[in-house]
Amino acid sequence: MSDYRQMWTDLGLNLPAHDALLNALPGLYKEIYLSQTDRPKGMEYFDFVVSEIHGLRVRELMDHKAKGGKVLAAMCVFVPEEVVYAAGAICVGLCGGIDWASDEVEKILPRNLCALIKSFMGFKLDKVCPYFEVADLVVGETTCDGKKKSFEVLNDYIPVHVMETPQMKNEADYRMWAGEIRRFITVVEKLTGNTITEENLRQGIRKIDARRKALQRLSATRKASPSPISGKDALLINQIAFYDDVDRFTLKVNELCDELEQRNADASPATIEDDLRIMVTGTPMAIPNWKIPHLVETSGARIVFDELCTGERSFQNLVGDMADKDMDGMIEAICRRSLEIDCACFTPNQPRIDKILTKSKEYRVDGVIHYALQSCDPFTIEGFRVEKSLKEKGIAAMRLETDYSQEDAGQLKTRIEAFFETLRERREMNG
Repeated sequence: MSDYRQMWTDLGLNLPAHDALLNALPGLYKEIYLSQTDRPKGMEYFDFVVSEIHGLRVRELMDHKAKGGKVLAAMCVFVPEEVVYAAGAICVGLCGGIDWASDEVEKILPRNLCALIKSFMGFKLDKVCPYFEVADLVVGETTCDGKKKSFEVLNDYIPVHVMETPQMKNEADYRMWAGEIRRFITVVEKLTGNTITEENLRQGIRKIDARRKALQRLSATRKASPSPISGKDALLINQIAFYDDVDRFTLKVNELCDELEQRNADASPATIEDDLRIMVTGTPMAIPNWKIPHLVETSGARIVFDELCTGERSFQNLVGDMADKDMDGMIEAICRRSLEIDCACFTPNQPRIDKILTKSKEYRVDGVIHYALQSCDPFTIEGFRVEKSLKEKGIAAMRLETDYSQEDAGQLKTRIEAFFETLRERREMNG
C-alpha cells in the first residue's frame, strides 16, 4: 500500500487506532483468503482492492470531492444507488464487520445491540473508518428498530437521511416507498446541486443493473459441480461491490466470470465433487466478517449460494430496460425492484422461504446454514421458520447465532462438523 498518512490526517482519522486496524487485517486476510489453493487468477484484482481499501479507493473519493462531487454512504441494499449516480454523486458502503470501540459505543447505545450496529457506530466514534469521514451524507433506513434508533444517534456526529422502509408489501406500501424514493431524489438534488433528469436517471439504472447482471453471472457459475470458486471468494466480491468504482468492478467481475465459465467448460463430466454443497442464508456479512464461511470451507464443504444482503439479495432482480419510461415509470420500477428483496424486515415473508427452497434445489445443496448475528431479531426469529420449512421438504438445515468475536469459533466448528457428518451420511445413503 502507498503512503496515505497525509490523506488520513486530512480526513481527521485517529491514526494510532487506524494503524492498529490495518496492522491486523493482512494476517487475517492471508490466513483466510491467500491460503486457498487453485484460486482463479481473476481474484488478484479483488485481493488488490482489499489491500487498498482504505487507500486508493478513498483517494478516488477525495479526488471526486475536490472536483465538486459528493459522496453518500449507506449500509443497506434498499438505498436506491441509481438516484445517487444519476446526480453525479458516488455511493459507498461503511465499515461494520468487526468489533470496534465497544466501550465507547456502550456509553450511548445498549450493550446487547446487534454487532453490526455497534460496529459502525464504533468506527464513527473512534474515527477509524475513512468512508465515514469522506461522506457528505449517510443514508439510513428503517429495516430494523436497532438501526432506526441508532441512526438518530449517528445524526449527532454526521448528517443522516433516513428512508422509511415498508414492513409489508401491499399496494399502500409500494406507494409509500415510491414516495420515499421521490423524497430521496429531492434530498440528493439539494446536496449535489444537480437536477436528476429522465436521461441521467436512466443512465444510473443502466450502471447499477450492469453490476447486478455481472453478479448474477458470477452466481450462475457456482451451479457447476464442482463450483469453480470458493464461497469465501464469492462473498468477498459481493462485499467489495459496496465500495469499488461501479464500472471498474463490473468489468472485473465479468472478466472473472469468463475465467470461471471456461473452468466449468474444461471440467471433466466424470469429476466427483468431494466437498459438500452448502447454502448460507441470513444476516449480511460486512468486511471483514468472514468467520462462518471460513469455518464452513475448512470443514470439507464449499458454499455455493449466499442468500444474504452481501449476496443474492443485492442483485437478485433488475430494474430493467427503461428506454420507453418517463420519470414516474422509472421511479415505479426502482420501487418494485427493491421491494422484491426478501429482507427479514417484511411480514409476512413467505417469498423468502420459497426462494430458499427453490435455490436449494437449483444449486443442488446438501444442506443450509441459517446464520444470524445475536440480537438481530428479524433474522433470528425468522430463522426458526426457515429451518422448519426446509426440514419439512427434506432439506437438512441448522441455525447458527454468533457475533464478531472469535471466542465461539471452536464451538461453532464442532457444531458445523457434526452437521456435515450427517450430510455425508445422507449423501452416501442417497448414492
